[in-house]
Amino acid sequence: MAGPARILILGGGVGGTIVANKLARLLRAREAQITLVDSTGQHIYQPGFLPVVFGWSEPEALIKKERALLSKRVALRVEVVDRVDPKAQLVHLATGEQLPYDYLILATGARLDLDALPGVEAAHHFYTLEAALRLRAALLQFRGGRIVIGVGGLPYKCPPAPLEAALLLDYWLRKRGLRDKTAIEWLSPIGRAFTLEAVSPAIEEQLRARGIEFRTFFNAETVDPKAREVRSLEGETVKYDLLIIVPPHRGASVVERSGLGDRQGWLPTDRETLQVKGYENVYALGDGTNLPLSKAGSTAHFEAPIIAKRIAAQIRGETPTATYDGHVMCFFESGFGKGMILDFAYDRPPVARKPTRRAHWGKLLFNRLYWEAVAKARL
Repeated sequence: MAGPARILILGGGVGGTIVANKLARLLRAREAQITLVDSTGQHIYQPGFLPVVFGWSEPEALIKKERALLSKRVALRVEVVDRVDPKAQLVHLATGEQLPYDYLILATGARLDLDALPGVEAAHHFYTLEAALRLRAALLQFRGGRIVIGVGGLPYKCPPAPLEAALLLDYWLRKRGLRDKTAIEWLSPIGRAFTLEAVSPAIEEQLRARGIEFRTFFNAETVDPKAREVRSLEGETVKYDLLIIVPPHRGASVVERSGLGDRQGWLPTDRETLQVKGYENVYALGDGTNLPLSKAGSTAHFEAPIIAKRIAAQIRGETPTATYDGHVMCFFESGFGKGMILDFAYDRPPVARKPTRRAHWGKLLFNRLYWEAVAKARL
């Protein structure tokens, strides 16, 4: 290859930012030119949305300029990507400009698909900062009644989050003296409360101990805001006074426009190499893949160094040996200053442990370290 290899990264979230910084550490300027393309130039810490709902964090603490997080070796382009042409090895920008590449990393994430669940726009959620603030305002006006929390479709980002919301809501209502005036119900689209089978019994035990009702095999089909009802594909109807429902998710629009995704827009990704199937020089990480893993920042955190090592090896004419084992580690907050750590991989299920203060403080420490250590690829 004549001259430095051109590496393009699409998306400036957790995955795109970490992999860019990892590559900058592994490769010299004469080996690679690294460019990250992001539509906003702002980096938003999405795990902070739920604390915003309960007033434990403020929006300004969750947003930083992407440029401040990137190595000086990484060029940042604040542009909207129209489509990718993997055969020609070109990324087409909305402006009409074309960016050629030798290696492409798709960190394009997932998007909310409100059209997939009629009426869901009338419900609350916390998967954007604006929605988290609206839910905070609604809770501050809430004086009692039935709060229903559910999932609008699988898969979705951060599988623990809605159940965390149910447990944290119980804690928050108790602190405000409203718990005895409130019924909380959790609606699961599968046959257990939590997606991780090994952990679900422990979560269900917590729900029962807190007096939180839950029903399984409830796949939301429509929301009727006038009747204050959510109806399921299975024919059930649940009444609510306040509804929190995770909107359906699908892959990024640019993936769909490029014809790279499956029916839901998820990128078909090799589970070990993280290459997009059919393309040796195209990689994917984070929420946008079709891998059987949590769509979470932690997943991207562990995927990023694998991709960086593989591309570095390819550029140097070596055989890539780095492979991803499916490692994910995340925190599950349960309120009352306690939480759990969920650590697992493809062939290693998580171990269910009782909530501890140590796990809760670990989550708070991680939040503090994120900007300087995690995003900048120092951890």
